[in-house]
Amino acid sequence: MPNKNKPWSTKNKAVKKAHDQEHATWNRRSFIQALGLAGAGSMMLGGTNVSATVPSPLSVALSGSENDNILVIIRLKGGNDGLNTVVPLYDYDTYSNLRPTIRHQENELLSLSPDFAIPNYMNALEAVWGEGNMKIIHGVGYPDQNLSHFRSSDIWATADAINIEPTGWWGRYFEDLYPDYLINPPEVPPAIQIGSVGNLIFEGASSNYAFSVANPDQLANIAQTGGLHDVVNLPECVYGDQLLFLRAQTNTTFTYAEVINDAYTSSSNEASYIQGTLSDQLAIIARMIKGGLGTKVYMVSLDGFDTHADQVNKQRTLHEDLANSIKHFYEDLASAGYDDKVLGMTISEFGRRPYENGSNGTDHGAASPTFLFGAGLNGNGFVGAHPDIDASAWDNNNNLVPSTDFRDVYASVLTDWFCLDPSIVNTILLNDTYQTLNLGFNCQGLNTSDFANVSRFSHVATYRDNRTFIEINMQNSAHVEVKLINILGQEMVTLCNEILTPGNHIIDVKARANTRLAYGQYIYRINALGQFYSKSILIK
Repeated sequence: MPNKNKPWSTKNKAVKKAHDQEHATWNRRSFIQALGLAGAGSMMLGGTNVSATVPSPLSVALSGSENDNILVIIRLKGGNDGLNTVVPLYDYDTYSNLRPTIRHQENELLSLSPDFAIPNYMNALEAVWGEGNMKIIHGVGYPDQNLSHFRSSDIWATADAINIEPTGWWGRYFEDLYPDYLINPPEVPPAIQIGSVGNLIFEGASSNYAFSVANPDQLANIAQTGGLHDVVNLPECVYGDQLLFLRAQTNTTFTYAEVINDAYTSSSNEASYIQGTLSDQLAIIARMIKGGLGTKVYMVSLDGFDTHADQVNKQRTLHEDLANSIKHFYEDLASAGYDDKVLGMTISEFGRRPYENGSNGTDHGAASPTFLFGAGLNGNGFVGAHPDIDASAWDNNNNLVPSTDFRDVYASVLTDWFCLDPSIVNTILLNDTYQTLNLGFNCQGLNTSDFANVSRFSHVATYRDNRTFIEINMQNSAHVEVKLINILGQEMVTLCNEILTPGNHIIDVKARANTRLAYGQYIYRINALGQFYSKSILIK
């Protein structure tokens, strides 16, 4: 533990090297999504409309609980330093001793209460707080904080701090709501994501449920023109013809480009946004919301919070963008009566160490505040207890101990903002139960039923010995039809059309097809128990 009588120095060279190596590591997911558009929605499959199917009990519960509320997740990427964001006035002396160089002076603070203040350069939030449209949740994190950016980001996205979980909390929700998503997607994108390349939050077992772009300029192009690329202003030559073909092909892969364009062009911004990374993103989202797009969840990103050095200047720039963007975003929404329908929520993979380092910054830490915004909060205030900043209360890694589990925040939003049945929320959060926090909103007359034991139809593609299999687990006897579909939406062959008994059934795709199948990506579609299910599959 650092000596309390003198400033703390930087971490040793080994830790610095490990940190740099982690930032240099690109996983496959990040590489693929960084090529341009990151998971840009499902492809059009043959342009054929597919009639709705008889839904499962779980999807009935999910769709029946849905309301008009919207969530905007604001990712503060890099690990936001909580102590310099919400300063504990009640223990200012301890705070000052921990941060002799980077602390905020008392005359530089804007008090939200006798105990807590924010930097005065975030004064755009003063009106948001004063109007009762802002809450702060203290000390959000999880036990045994992982200090890797990538791993901790995945933990926040998946809600699993122990296992390497491949699906995100919103991906699991949408997968249950749209089990036939690949063939029969909903009319509007379930989620829209700007930036956050490689984040798992909208990842399902076989699909990503977000219309995702790498930056706001790409989304602006789609919103304004209905396509990513210009197909009009091209040179009249062979090169122009080739470019037209390639751009047109790219544009047609966006199932939702037209509906996004319709929503965007039917509205306008009614607030004086200040140009900035976050501001640009929220201005686009405001127009889509006011244009009636109908998307339930948006995620935007503000990068740069990994403040190992020169934190005072870096954090100020970022916090000013955050504060101004939020103020103007909700002014814009209020102009059309949407400010009470949109909940803004900040997330960050971790906080920072309670003490400064030798480079006028802070190193990776643990607990950090979560901000909530919107008129639906019905008043301002602080939620939970602030972590004890005295050195005697730190954990074994010299970090603050979280006072609020981030999954409690998720559970509260799902239960009290989206009005989902608590037992359904448990399934979304990997069958663990978390407490709901008093965030100021609640669902009157919420009908609670036990959906915890709803039978889920289980199916998965497996690969071994250079062969492809579809495994289906039946809990009851039922007629099952399985068809193989190519990426153009054409039905290739029926792999199964029979009554399957309870138990596990394995379909050898090539053997059942009894015809030559080219190597590549396909989709299999199952019709069972009055419901369609579809997933992608690779023929080897």
